[in-house]
Amino acid sequence: MAESVTVGHSIMMEEGPDYQAANCIVVWGGNPLVSHPPRGNEIVEAKKKRGAKLIVIDPRQTTLASQADLWLQIRPGTDVVLALGMINVIIGKELYDKGFVDTWCYGFDRLRERAQEYTLERVADITWIPANKIREAAELYAATKPATLHHRVAVEHNVNSTQTDRALIILVALTGNIDVKGGNLLPVEIEGYIPSSALSGAGRWLRPSPDVEERRLGSSEFPLISGPEARLPFVTSFLAVEAMLTDKPYPLKALYCAGANPVINVQNSKKVWNALKRLDLLVVVDFFMTPTAELADYILPATTWLERDECCDIPYMNYISARQKVIEPLYECWDDLKIVIELVKKIPWANRELVRWNDVSECYNWMVRGMGITFDEFKEKGYIVAPITYKKYEEEGFDTPTGQVELYSTIFEKFEYDPLPDFKEPPESPISTPELLKDYPLILITGSRYMEYFHSEGRQVPRLRKRIPDPELEIHPDAAGEANIEDGDWIWIETPQVKGERVKLKAKITTRIHPRVVHAPHGWWFPEKQAPEHGCFDSNINVIMSADPPREEICGSVPTRGTLCRIGK
Repeated sequence: MAESVTVGHSIMMEEGPDYQAANCIVVWGGNPLVSHPPRGNEIVEAKKKRGAKLIVIDPRQTTLASQADLWLQIRPGTDVVLALGMINVIIGKELYDKGFVDTWCYGFDRLRERAQEYTLERVADITWIPANKIREAAELYAATKPATLHHRVAVEHNVNSTQTDRALIILVALTGNIDVKGGNLLPVEIEGYIPSSALSGAGRWLRPSPDVEERRLGSSEFPLISGPEARLPFVTSFLAVEAMLTDKPYPLKALYCAGANPVINVQNSKKVWNALKRLDLLVVVDFFMTPTAELADYILPATTWLERDECCDIPYMNYISARQKVIEPLYECWDDLKIVIELVKKIPWANRELVRWNDVSECYNWMVRGMGITFDEFKEKGYIVAPITYKKYEEEGFDTPTGQVELYSTIFEKFEYDPLPDFKEPPESPISTPELLKDYPLILITGSRYMEYFHSEGRQVPRLRKRIPDPELEIHPDAAGEANIEDGDWIWIETPQVKGERVKLKAKITTRIHPRVVHAPHGWWFPEKQAPEHGCFDSNINVIMSADPPREEICGSVPTRGTLCRIGK
């Protein structure tokens, strides 16, 4: 959302920054050595072999943070404040790229006025980062050319999510690092190819009529992610759960759940459990019997990637590839796409324009036909790479209403959101709710990645489970000492978000986390425990996290990184 309203495209801030040519790399709220190991290794090599400067912003001292030239240990939920403070330094010291800003940026003067509100002293007070480190990071990033900025979802799990992303994109634009070698690149389109995101409703290819889209849950509350003007429309999970439980704004009676485990991965797990039980029909497509699958009326076995052909692409990379099955599907497993196509054939009122193919191969031929080849010919090629080009905006401009990078967003102004990034204190924090600190003295973050597991996947794989057998809560020795907790103790953790609930985790005492912050892993259930719950309420941190208001107003994000908590044996 932030990228689309600011530059009109993805600018590769997750997997695609040009690390190999960058002289300065900023990793913000991400741990690519674990979440994207090949790219993480590129960052390490850029530092070790070429001397690229590395700045890491993270509440935890990850392996990458320990190698950084600058590690900024930020208070969770305040990333937009740090970004605005850096913007203020860069503008105040005239370190911005004047040529790019004058020609290609809209709203610079208004941005400067907003940034001036974020003095170094104020930013240091809010973020817990010393003012001299903030200044040093801003100057190092702006003065080192070219530079690239990598961020992940950690900066989005709070009530400032979209504006944080906007501020980070603005940092890239101000320093002239958009679509330059060593910077953050605009996507390279493969001419004639229809991307796989079209199957999810992105782009112009497979969209229902506007009157249907206006009835999508969330269309009125979050028009830019759920309404007719959404670039990649979806329904937020909490609105779906509320419709299941309350029948408002209308009843939601059936759910088709493919490759997902909402009982574990959606906030307030017991509420989600009860909502799914209330459905008239629940269909789950998966490899394993998850807690969500245990509730299903029908469980359909899916093929793995080894058993299916597929067009593979990533919107911010410059290549596409043809996945080719190694064996025919085992037992009764079907390709996910085949299941959808065959299901649609059986629904008499279905709009076949939106699922227009009779089989999987017909769909993939549709995706590649504009390239003048068939899918079989694509498989013979294996992959297609488009050459990377730079400064593509000089020919076409940016896909925004002004044709420029919108530092001041005209789209947000139209929808009555703040056109400039700004900060809202997390709903529960040492600042906004000091009265809670006596009972809930620590800040909780969740969701960091592990090499062994992907969200709730992998706990039933013995070789992976052996490496991390238990859910571990990272806690600083100071906080552990105050609670009389020793390394390896099983402890309770509670939040004020879901009263009366608590989950248990194993203490992992470490100095790599701030003394006032704890980190809990997400996605925990125990396949070995009795069905149907499989221990999904024992150590799943989402049992004590809530998706209730207040939420972020543009995309509906909720604070899973930055709420208060308490711990005890």
